[in-house]
Amino acid sequence: MDVIYEVIDFLLPFEWTEFYFMKNALVAVVLITPLFGLVGAMIVNNKMAFFSDALGHSALTGIAIGVLLGVDNYLASMLGFALIFALCISAVLDSGTSSADTIIGVFSSTGLALGIVLLSMNGGFSKYSGYLIGDILTVQPEEIALLAAILVAVVLLWIPFFNPLMLTSINADLAASKGIRVRLMEKLFVVVVAVIVTVSIKWVGVLIINSLLVLPAAASRNLSRSMRSYHAGAVGISMISGVSGLILSYYWGTAAGGTIVLVAAVIFFVTYLIGKITR
Repeated sequence: MDVIYEVIDFLLPFEWTEFYFMKNALVAVVLITPLFGLVGAMIVNNKMAFFSDALGHSALTGIAIGVLLGVDNYLASMLGFALIFALCISAVLDSGTSSADTIIGVFSSTGLALGIVLLSMNGGFSKYSGYLIGDILTVQPEEIALLAAILVAVVLLWIPFFNPLMLTSINADLAASKGIRVRLMEKLFVVVVAVIVTVSIKWVGVLIINSLLVLPAAASRNLSRSMRSYHAGAVGISMISGVSGLILSYYWGTAAGGTIVLVAAVIFFVTYLIGKITR
């Protein structure tokens, strides 16, 4: 990390980079926002915004399970529960017994309520309330290494599976006719979303994780004319929102996660107006 700190000091000789927690947060934002852009674009394309929101809500239950089992590493319990939760939602959706928004709404509300109930036993919820809004400023070097590993893994996964995932999201029947294993692609995608949401929740927060996934992709969609530009735009807008929001939060004295979301929201409305004018 010392080399990275020196590079940041050289390239960004500003007041806010004098603090190690801001440098750590900047590196984390640069690593995590491309993930939000890549996955968020596919989420918006698949009309799965509620799905990622439900996974965020499930984080509290994952923490509660970890507490009950005496697990010190809450990330492990959150990730384990999120994967099971995501696959359960996917399985119920495949059954076609009810509309997608209804099924996801049921799982989302259940996961959130169960987590609150379990964590509030004996008045202990206040210890975990920080997960609701997150705090990117608390990220540590070893956690940054984890984010870097996940980014590399997702990029390596995206290279061979991007076209099958994209075709499946556009037209599942057409994808099946091309020999693509549609169900496998769907399960693979929900697992990737579950991992990214769970790993990010500590620094982003349950309440706004979905906004950071959806807003950059939605903003890019307002201007894009191809799938390539759509995904590239989502990654770019996500990174711009993340870095700009982090810097503004320092000078404004506001929560970093909420400020990043506000910047992404402003970009969305600007691109929406530009899109309306150009069309």
